[in-house]
Amino acid sequence: MYGYAELHCHSYYSLLNGASDVETLVARAAALGMPALALTDHDAVYGAVAFMRAAREHGIQPILGAELTLQGDAPATTYHLTLLVKDQDGWHNLCYLVSRARRNAAKGWAALPPEELVGCTNGLIALSGCRQGEIAAAILQDNWAGAVAAAQRYLELFGRENFFVELQRHRRPEEDKLVAGLAALARHLKLDCVATNNVHYATTDGKRLQDVMVCIRHHVTLDKAIHLRRFNSEYYLKSPQQMAELFADYPQAVTNTLQIANRCRFEFTYGLQDLPDFPTGGMSSSAFLRRLCEQGLRQRYTEPLDRARDRLRYELDVIDEAGLANYFLVVWDLVRYANEQRIYCQGRGSAASSLVAYVLYISAIDPLQHDLVFERFLSRERPVVPDIDLDLPSDRRDEVIDYVYERWGDDHVAMACTLVTYKHDSAVNDIAKALGLSARVAAAALETLENNQTPRVEASEQAPLQSLLTLCRQILGAPRHLGIHAGGMVLSRQPLMARLPTEPAAMAKRVVTQFDKDALAEVGLIKIDLLALRMLSAVAETVTLIAESTRETPTLEKLTFDDPAVYAMIGKPDTIGAFQIESRPQAQLLPKLKPKRFEDLMVAISLIRPGPIQGNMVRPYLRRRLGVEPVTYAHPSLEPVLAESLGVILYQEHVIQVAQTLAGFSGGQAEQLRRALGAKRAKDEIERFRQAFLTGAAAKGVPAAVAEAVFTQLVAFGDYSFAKSHAASFAVIVYWSAWLKKYYPAAFYVAILNHHPGYWPAASIVHETKRHNVPVRPVDIHRSDGPCMLEEGAIRIGLEYVKGLGAAQIERILECRATAPFSNLDDFCRRTRLGRRVVENLIMAGAMDSWAISRNDLLWELGTLRYEKEGLNLCLGFYTLGVGADVVCCQAPITKREASGKFGYRW
Repeated sequence: MYGYAELHCHSYYSLLNGASDVETLVARAAALGMPALALTDHDAVYGAVAFMRAAREHGIQPILGAELTLQGDAPATTYHLTLLVKDQDGWHNLCYLVSRARRNAAKGWAALPPEELVGCTNGLIALSGCRQGEIAAAILQDNWAGAVAAAQRYLELFGRENFFVELQRHRRPEEDKLVAGLAALARHLKLDCVATNNVHYATTDGKRLQDVMVCIRHHVTLDKAIHLRRFNSEYYLKSPQQMAELFADYPQAVTNTLQIANRCRFEFTYGLQDLPDFPTGGMSSSAFLRRLCEQGLRQRYTEPLDRARDRLRYELDVIDEAGLANYFLVVWDLVRYANEQRIYCQGRGSAASSLVAYVLYISAIDPLQHDLVFERFLSRERPVVPDIDLDLPSDRRDEVIDYVYERWGDDHVAMACTLVTYKHDSAVNDIAKALGLSARVAAAALETLENNQTPRVEASEQAPLQSLLTLCRQILGAPRHLGIHAGGMVLSRQPLMARLPTEPAAMAKRVVTQFDKDALAEVGLIKIDLLALRMLSAVAETVTLIAESTRETPTLEKLTFDDPAVYAMIGKPDTIGAFQIESRPQAQLLPKLKPKRFEDLMVAISLIRPGPIQGNMVRPYLRRRLGVEPVTYAHPSLEPVLAESLGVILYQEHVIQVAQTLAGFSGGQAEQLRRALGAKRAKDEIERFRQAFLTGAAAKGVPAAVAEAVFTQLVAFGDYSFAKSHAASFAVIVYWSAWLKKYYPAAFYVAILNHHPGYWPAASIVHETKRHNVPVRPVDIHRSDGPCMLEEGAIRIGLEYVKGLGAAQIERILECRATAPFSNLDDFCRRTRLGRRVVENLIMAGAMDSWAISRNDLLWELGTLRYEKEGLNLCLGFYTLGVGADVVCCQAPITKREASGKFGYRW
């Protein structure tokens, strides 16, 4: 029986280097009988959480690590070093080293200064690396002294027990020389050797995809990447027997893999991270939170009800047990800051189920009034930490993000990353370039993938097309590059890089974690989502415009959601521009729904969703609401739960309530069921809940057929269901936008045109304004600003709507206009220096109509002007000549000789 564990393995999380996902690698290792597998992606741990999960499922030991890129002495020289995590200290140090390596190089690359290793090696085992390791490179260059010096340096850093000389055999030239040299070095310094295979794909057939990925990463074609590609297809997961035979002359190197694996026993700790301590003046976080909640309770309820106090006490107890008091204080502080800066800020999602969030003014929704279930947000049985999502105006969100960085420090704050994965179009585009294929073959491949129909191509293109299709199907879903989450922020009391690696984002002054939102949630790391909502920007601008034009500022927070005129407008439906209810499907629904109260808006938002549509719940609900069919319930006990939705399961909260009522689930169990219904790869868990549901229902006397039918309906609905708490949060903004549209249409439409928050294009919005008798005035170089304006009760179209006119050019027009009005076209062109095509667009848009010259005449006059465009082109008659001169504009054409004299241009 041979024993071997692969300790050097790359997945496709070595972005555009490894060719297999972690699930495939783990499954293959388990099938080969390996007791353990290490994941050592290049300067990254993006796949660590998925890898740990897959290893548990297949019953093998996971080992976390990374192949670290070290900066060499010579410019542009780097070396590789394989690091494996033994324990918690090792994980902290790996996170720090990877973070420092990423921050020391351009985005997407890494280079760690070797001195950063000093003091950061505890808990780590180091392997000397592949052919690109410093020691191997020295031996290949016959630099024995350099190899010894490098090995001694690593020996001092890691200690004899934690540094191994790494041996690899891939049937390459000079390999025997390299292995013999490494083994001799190990004997010379009394070091142990370890055998690895530097795996980059699970099986040999992954070699071609890996080659293509490397070409994509380096922006070269396959035939020009010989120096970048792996030498052959030997870099796959080999069996213990294969490795034993490959290293028959060094059997201890194979055995050592098991000894090292046994020492690497790190597992993620799934507890709550230590958040920055919110200053409480010496009080405990719990006591301070309770004080704030008591103050908020008295403000929210003029006569506090016993029910509210009981609910608040219960929620605070659960929050204390979960250790989340400080979390709520941190979020409350963000909301407080936003309010002080007059930035609209509203919690959405499951946070609206919390009375604590309501009395802290994080959420605008009273969970008692709307019968929202707290366990949808947080429960004793559910270990997953809650998410509080804050909606902010898209044009002011960065102010709040900047406040978070300033408040807690750059080292303690990071954005969650996203892994941008391959879809059909990106796969075809990247692989076709790597293979050097024509645009026609690429187009044929894309049509095949998207429509499952292969267009006709020439016989000579058939083989390349099939190769492209095969590679595209293999790469789909693989991560291409790292992105930044829309607004997910992670905070930590200790520097974040001690908990997980971070790296610079493409956006300046932003860093991202190497875990995406799903991985963060799985390991129990809280993130706070600061989400950009264009409609809030439009709402804020509308209120500002109203205040400027009427000197009255509407207080939207005090609206009572009961204006019949607003609901009548919605029911017509007259909703173009209104948040969430302006689409064509909504236009078909609303006249039938005839909303008359706030809860009806929640229903409208929730019905036009995949869940109710896929679960065939829209039609039954409407028929029951209209009295066409009777209201029925699968079981009499469900009537109190589903009476509000006429017996139809409409919200995620209904899943929780049905499980509690029909099957006796606790709130926490029911929320776990809801999460399982919406999770990927949860079939086994759903089946476990099915049995518990049926058993619980039977204990309550519910017939098996009824219980089975209800559970089947929950499964069909749960994957696409919409939270009632989320619907309530959105319904607030729905009502605000509809109310502003009803009573201040001109200001509302200006803001909609400026922020584009919804479904309809600008032309449709302008048509809508005319239907509402709101005057629209055209763009005008003498009156228009960049955005649209409210001008004496009318809408003045902004310069931003002129095709080809960018921000810098608009600023130039405004600056020139501020000094003096434009007297004519010649004056405008001389002073603004805009290109001919942009000026044509301004003329055709009517921006120069105020000169009382027809647009055709202005276009004719523009043709007579001769000027050098943006310092690039001098137009002489029919000739366009490249010169590097200042703009010249003249009424008469100039000759080549005159141009030569004026600009020094040689013909």
